[in-house]
Amino acid sequence: MEWETVIGLEIHAQLATRSKIFSGSATAYGAEPNTQANLVDLGYPGVLPVLNAEAVRMAVRFGLSIGARIAPRSVFARKNYFYPDLPKGYQISQYELPIVAEGSIDIVLDDGTRKRVGITRAHLEEDAGKSLHEGLPGHSGIDLNRAGTPLIEIVSEPDLRSAKEAVAYMKKIHTLVRYLEICDGNMQEGSFRCDANVSVRPKGQEKFGTRAEIKNLNSFRFVEKAINYEIERQIELIESGGKVVQETRLYDPDKGETRSMRSKEEANDYRYFPDPDLLPVVLENELIDKVRASLPELPDEKAARFVRDYGLPEYDAGVLTASREFGAYYEEVVARVGSEPKLCANWVMGDLAAFLNKDGLEIGETKVDAAALAGLVTRIVDNTISGKIAKDVFEAMWASGESADAIIERQGLRQITDTGAIEKAIDEVMAKNPGQLADYRSGKDKLFGFFVGQVMKAMGGKANPAQLNDLLKKKLAG
Repeated sequence: MEWETVIGLEIHAQLATRSKIFSGSATAYGAEPNTQANLVDLGYPGVLPVLNAEAVRMAVRFGLSIGARIAPRSVFARKNYFYPDLPKGYQISQYELPIVAEGSIDIVLDDGTRKRVGITRAHLEEDAGKSLHEGLPGHSGIDLNRAGTPLIEIVSEPDLRSAKEAVAYMKKIHTLVRYLEICDGNMQEGSFRCDANVSVRPKGQEKFGTRAEIKNLNSFRFVEKAINYEIERQIELIESGGKVVQETRLYDPDKGETRSMRSKEEANDYRYFPDPDLLPVVLENELIDKVRASLPELPDEKAARFVRDYGLPEYDAGVLTASREFGAYYEEVVARVGSEPKLCANWVMGDLAAFLNKDGLEIGETKVDAAALAGLVTRIVDNTISGKIAKDVFEAMWASGESADAIIERQGLRQITDTGAIEKAIDEVMAKNPGQLADYRSGKDKLFGFFVGQVMKAMGGKANPAQLNDLLKKKLAG
């Protein structure tokens, strides 16, 4: 039987506010446990939550960027459940009336086609605390620093059909929230994570299969591996005569498998009801218009402009706009070089990205800034050095912090463009290799590369490649 996978993601993005959603406690990551939790966060009797207006503006910012409907009136509810890191015994969230609904984003699939993924809703809520197990043999500790940190939970439609599509969608949301500067997207610190709802059904069947929810996936690699494992598990289970049960599962990255955590709760298990301590959130059109006017150029808009203004392929434009900082770096390089946008793109996407990846650095931590890379590309464009020599110069720039010009001068790397010098080297190589010369002139055209290599070797790799090729063709032709 052929099977179809159905996937929906619930992405939790911590909002980059300086204080929590209902209290004045700080949200900075890395503080000593339980030093950033006040009486409101701890759920003490008699305390009252006060809504952080900046969290609301950030949610509206996200909603506008996905073309969603912004609710003029939304309501906070209490989601009741017991867990040690939930001090109040309930989580303040939004249920029936979320602040953002009915949006969508486009993702690019492996074959280059675009797919629209619906976003059911994005609602505001508070994060829970964190249970700690390491270094506490036989015990668990509770750190409530995270309790009350503002989140938006972004719930997709069940439109995704493979683990790769799910990762592409998650990466697109990750890019978007960082462009909007509403979330730092740090997955290691837990500020961007997701739950994946996965089910399978026979190909062609309209009814959805029973889904399992995989909780707290905090890397793109884990998302792909967990979903692929779960798909195989469900298919094997059904084909062997079993039934998938609706449950919550955890992914174990060490074993590469998901395992059962608890039976999946339904909405009525949480006994949602409007929070009596919080008034409905009413948004005036003036506020929404003000937020809309403050939106930056979004990833898809920037990529389209890169294709239009710089003549880049769509793939290149997509890579260069994967982060706001990466796109800004590229544009500064092009502006300083003043030409050759494709060559600039190749250097940013190629050597620069490779060195960043090798050293585990973000673009903001680069050892070769945009001005320095532009200086190197300029020396390729004006024929001071060849593209091949430029790679060695870039490596030296990365290691030393020196400019391209300083390295070129110190190492004597200037390209030879003197026609007489190149012709002399060609004549000497031809004289030393009469057999290969005769073979070339008898029709063995592939020997052209041999002669190029020999002349380059004789000139220390400094001959201008274009001049060398032209002169060599004429000389070899006799």
